[in-house]
Amino acid sequence: MTAPDEDVLTGPDSPTVKIPWQQRTATPSRPGAPLLVAALVNTVWAALICLVAVTLVVVLGRVSLGQRLTGVEAVVALAGWLLAHGVPIKAGPVEMSLAPLAVTVLAFWRLNRAGVHTSRAIRARHTGSLPDALRVAGAVGAIYGLLGLGAALIVDRPAIGVVWWRAALHLGVIGAFAALLGSIRTTGALRMIARRTPTLVRDALRAGVVAPLLVLGAGAGLIGLSVAIHANEAAHILNGIPNGPAGQAGITVVCLAFAPNFAAWAAAYLLGPGFILRAGSLVSPASVTAAQLPPERRAPLDQLPVMAGLPDGPMTGALWLLLALPVLAGVGAGLLLVRRRLRPRRSRSGDTVVPRPHWGRMLVSAGLAGPIGGLFMAAASFAASGHLDDGEPALGPVLWRVSLLAMLALGLGALAGVGLAFVFRRRKA
Repeated sequence: MTAPDEDVLTGPDSPTVKIPWQQRTATPSRPGAPLLVAALVNTVWAALICLVAVTLVVVLGRVSLGQRLTGVEAVVALAGWLLAHGVPIKAGPVEMSLAPLAVTVLAFWRLNRAGVHTSRAIRARHTGSLPDALRVAGAVGAIYGLLGLGAALIVDRPAIGVVWWRAALHLGVIGAFAALLGSIRTTGALRMIARRTPTLVRDALRAGVVAPLLVLGAGAGLIGLSVAIHANEAAHILNGIPNGPAGQAGITVVCLAFAPNFAAWAAAYLLGPGFILRAGSLVSPASVTAAQLPPERRAPLDQLPVMAGLPDGPMTGALWLLLALPVLAGVGAGLLLVRRRLRPRRSRSGDTVVPRPHWGRMLVSAGLAGPIGGLFMAAASFAASGHLDDGEPALGPVLWRVSLLAMLALGLGALAGVGLAFVFRRRKA
């Protein structure tokens, strides 16, 4: 008899038995790190990376305005870090709540990785344990909320006001949610949940997320194209920034910090409702009223070079075809849904199997993708909106209009995508 190895068990009269790799990794040979220690290290590291990025934005922003560095940049960076998590900051009589979403995305990504690394550290990888994933998310969220509380207590002073309980709540919820997405994937609990979820619901969720992401990508592309068309005006604004190249680099970094906000605004423009820049101002395909505002009432964001790409008036001629992009995004999501369901798969015996198409089920999934996509766009519009002054309307899209039109455009597009795939396959057959 030969000694068994970790992969195969053999015996004199027994067949070969393979041990799945999930079971091998689910029974570690040595204990993992304590949960609180692992969560503390990973969460603090995630916060430090985000704080360094915010400090860089603050320093370059002050340089671009021609201001000298006085050491207050650390407090301003902490305030900007809280603002990126949706915590309102009150500077004198002005309350700001417009979050720079690029910083928010960076923080969310690092917290997601904190959930991944903490799950690995406690040896919960590939265990399929949902309680372990929840414990990791709870630990990361609690520590991140305490970090937000500490930052709020440091920032809160006569010149800058922060509500401490909102800081703790916002950062705790965001930290727990981001870490949960990483921990359920690392532990394998996400795969178990997906297997128990009906195929119809899984397809609807995928299509309902892919379609709005395509719309946001189209919005980002529209911004780049519009700024390129108005390059002379953007260059004129950029050349007017004080301190030369250093100031231009600073204002460019500030534009990048708000780039996801602008992409969400442009997506709302493509959907039809448009977005608000200030009280009495609206930028939509049918009308543009921002140019009618006096300079003293325009938002500070209006002075950024990227704002040179704002349309001068309503759409005319062939430009109205741009409004078909959200429907095309839904068509693309529907086609990807069909492609995934009809993709050939290998059976356990090694044979290639073509799944049987269930067109009715795919049509229902495409129809459900519309409401899911509408909720996704509403969440993106909410995150991209905010105030730069007390008593004024929030900058950004109108949530219910964006949600309703996204629901219609993406749902109809997804249904059309599944229908086109059905017609194509019938003709091919």
